[in-house]
Amino acid sequence: MTSHQSLPAGPGESGLPNPASAPATVAGTAISGHSGEVRWVKCPACAALVYSKRLQRTLKVCPDCGYHFRLGAAERLGQLLDAGSFQDHSIGVESHDILGFNDSKPYLIRLAEARRKTGRSEGAVCGPATLGGHPLVVAAMDFGFMGGSMGAAVGEIITRAAELAIDRRLPLLIVSASGGARMQEGCVSLMQMAKTSQALARLHEAGLLCVCLNTDPTFGGVTASFAMLGDILIAEPRSLVGFAGPSVIQQTIRQRLPEGFQTAEFLSDHGMLDLVEPRENLRQVLSKILTIHAAVGGSLPSAGGRPPLTSWSDLATRHAWEVVTAARDINRPTTLEYADYLFDHVLELHGDRLYGENPSIVGGLAVLGEMAVVFIGHQKGHTTSEMIQRNFGMPDPEGYRKARRLMCYGAKFGMPVICLIDTPGAYPGLEAEERGQAVAIARCIQTMSRLPVPTVAVVTGEGGSGGALALATADRVLMLENAYYSVISPEGCSTILWNDATAAPRAAAALRITAPDLLRLKVIDAVVAEPEAGAPANPAAAAANLKTAIVTCLGDLRGLSSTELLEARYRRFRAFGQPGLQPTFDPPEERPE
Repeated sequence: MTSHQSLPAGPGESGLPNPASAPATVAGTAISGHSGEVRWVKCPACAALVYSKRLQRTLKVCPDCGYHFRLGAAERLGQLLDAGSFQDHSIGVESHDILGFNDSKPYLIRLAEARRKTGRSEGAVCGPATLGGHPLVVAAMDFGFMGGSMGAAVGEIITRAAELAIDRRLPLLIVSASGGARMQEGCVSLMQMAKTSQALARLHEAGLLCVCLNTDPTFGGVTASFAMLGDILIAEPRSLVGFAGPSVIQQTIRQRLPEGFQTAEFLSDHGMLDLVEPRENLRQVLSKILTIHAAVGGSLPSAGGRPPLTSWSDLATRHAWEVVTAARDINRPTTLEYADYLFDHVLELHGDRLYGENPSIVGGLAVLGEMAVVFIGHQKGHTTSEMIQRNFGMPDPEGYRKARRLMCYGAKFGMPVICLIDTPGAYPGLEAEERGQAVAIARCIQTMSRLPVPTVAVVTGEGGSGGALALATADRVLMLENAYYSVISPEGCSTILWNDATAAPRAAAALRITAPDLLRLKVIDAVVAEPEAGAPANPAAAAANLKTAIVTCLGDLRGLSSTELLEARYRRFRAFGQPGLQPTFDPPEERPE
């Protein structure tokens, strides 16, 4: 039985139990010993009996099935924050019965009962603290207080947290657990959605980090406002997160809902979350995020590999088809493998925040030397199953929207953006066209062209058409020695122009897609040398050369202002096609294939 199934339906805004009458917790059945002490707890998901002290040791996660019991705000902060570091800035913020509301009980009676059950004056708490030694501001909701419903006091506490983060120039962590708006406060509760969203907008405009941890359950006006407005969105496994609750959907439009609907895993599959993390990992993950952000503007590492090659005449000449074959080698290192060699504190992020999570493009945050960066790249695989799972490195629109979101992340926080390119091209299928493939690619190119931070793109394998250019409109564009970059695949070109797919080697030569030719054309700025037997034979050596090339480029770029970066990038791409600026080539030498 999942946590989804264990929640009863009710008349609340989200379809969760009515916040006015919700119990303090839905933590399972307690079984007491002779002294009255709670000795055993029955898991609501698998019905296992768990010794209470063991449950405390596992952070209130069932050791048998992994069910995450709900936590109060104090327990949550105790697990996440450095001991003794939290300072409560929400004291004195309390709800009032401004409407004179009375259902089966007067609102004032419900408030008194909630305060007595939870020992707190309101359904949220906020204040400064430290996590892993990093200062931040935190706000946490308590589902035990009237179902975590958001009234004026909760909205005030969330807003104060955002304002405090702005005043102190600190990251903000928001932990949500809510059934939705507090109906006993009517439209004043509704206005908290605007109030809190506006406060987070000011936080984002100030260039400050916001991380939202959405726990079971998070619904209604909370998800439709601040809970989904973080730069990074995280949820615990099987947490229910959504707008309208299952019972509301079923009762309103009679729609049959799929298994696992509105769980964290469902949202992750649909691109709405960056991470689904077990409770035992949360403190470590949050600490890593803060560590990366503390490295913004840090120093670059020393370069230890071979420097990039900048003269096309210094490069060995190989037939284009040999290069294409090498670029398509299934054993070439992937983006995630290069990331492990290049960076520290790698944290992959997910989702396009609109429709889905696309595995053909990966990306996230990392530290290069002591400098925080954003990395993005196409991802293939080394086995048939991996290639199928990654769609052979051919992204759909969700992949490009994810890439664009990460580019904007880098721009917001002043992190250089590093892109690794290895794709035969963007996915050309029906579904991709229906969801706006051309728009997604165009927006990606446009966004990257105007990022106010240094950008470096490297073609590590295949550089197929606009699907590659979407990640390559950069200040510096590099290629590995055995990579190619082309307006179309050689097979596509030969089919269209020669009406013969077997003429692909001839088309490859005619298209001038190898590193020496593209360096001569100034399409790329430098070439990254590969080991003698190629990158697949010695990935560590290839990565060392790649790291040296990236560090060299960033070293040249980091001294430029945003205005200078944008102007130079504009001039770089503006030059293509201007009379007299491109060299001319003799026809390629024909040879039998």
